[in-house]
Amino acid sequence: EMANLRVLKKEIDYCLEEVVFDCDMAICFQPSKEQEIFAVMQEAVALRNTLFSKAMNPAEPHNRSLVRKHYAALRAEMDAEFGKLFEKLSAINGEKK
Repeated sequence: EMANLRVLKKEIDYCLEEVVFDCDMAICFQPSKEQEIFAVMQEAVALRNTLFSKAMNPAEPHNRSLVRKHYAALRAEMDAEFGKLFEKLSAINGEKK
C-alpha cells in the first residue's frame, strides 16, 4: 500500500505542477488577469494539500481493500477537482479584456 500512496502523492503533485505551469503561462500572456489567475493557483495548492491529507489518512488503514477503494476515490476526486481548475483557467483565458 505504501507504493500506492507514493504513486498517488506523485500524481497529485504532478497535477499541481501542471496547473501552476499553465497559470504562469497565462499570466505571461494576460498580465491584466494576474490576480484572477493567481487565485486559481492558490486553489490548486489548497486542493493538493487537502488531497495529500486525505491520502495520508484512510479511514480504515488496516483494511487493504478499503484502503484501495479510498485511493481510487481520491484519484477520481483529484481528476475531477483539478479538471475544474483547468476549466476555470481556460474560462479566464477566454475572456478578452
